[in-house]
Amino acid sequence: MKLLSWNIQWGRGMDGCVDLERIVRTINQLGNFDVICLQEVAVNFPGLPGSLSENQVTELTKLLPGYTALYGIATDIPDSIGGRSQFGNAIFTRLPVGQVWRHLLPWRAEPAAPSMQRVLVEAVVEADVGPLRIMTTHLEYYSQHQREIQIEAIRNLHREACAMSKRQFLNEERGGTFEVFSRPAQAILCGDLNFPATATEHAKILAPFNDGTANFHDAWQVFHRGIPHAPTVGIHPVDFVSGSECFDFIFITDGLVNHLSAYGIDARTEASDHQPVWVEFK
Repeated sequence: MKLLSWNIQWGRGMDGCVDLERIVRTINQLGNFDVICLQEVAVNFPGLPGSLSENQVTELTKLLPGYTALYGIATDIPDSIGGRSQFGNAIFTRLPVGQVWRHLLPWRAEPAAPSMQRVLVEAVVEADVGPLRIMTTHLEYYSQHQREIQIEAIRNLHREACAMSKRQFLNEERGGTFEVFSRPAQAILCGDLNFPATATEHAKILAPFNDGTANFHDAWQVFHRGIPHAPTVGIHPVDFVSGSECFDFIFITDGLVNHLSAYGIDARTEASDHQPVWVEFK
């Protein structure tokens, strides 16, 4: 199984042009991916620089034939002509999909810091390494406090999922709206987390659970043991970091560690202000 994660900045490249065909062309040049997790996907959002109010979920679905599109809306606001502008994260997968969740993350009032609603998209897929949950998110940029609250919420959701994975189905949960589907303990968490690898938030994600919940591991550290993270932002000049940093991560649970066979970063592309990262499991 191969998975790619990328903050595509609504398809806007370093040249200022929004070009979703370029995004998909870049992905296809990197490999043949079973799961593609994208952050900053917009629908009818004319206020974004370079945007023509595209429905980017629809456009990306056309450009990725054979993939199921799972969109999680974080921001859902009125436009100026009676419609809705939406912004969030998406999972595209060609694997069989089970149940899907779209978790709005906590958004606490913080008068001194700009912030926006954030979302975690979670989907169960059937992969060759077994059933697992794919989770992708984009944490708050301006506030470490908000990020820490969001990380705790994600860890709690993961703890609940692991507990559900051990639960036996009841007769009342077979068929209809109460039907229970598999929610496996093994998971991949990826996305633009808006902190460097040396930040305390990184350690908070990796903190061991003490209740049998499957622990998270940084896939880069698993595969490149002892080597500092390669940067995923600031390789090309941007205004939100002063130098190159790693903001884009892939975390995997215990059962996937021994299956990890590759980890890559495309440092060359200028199709977004972030670089795509990818992993392969065998």
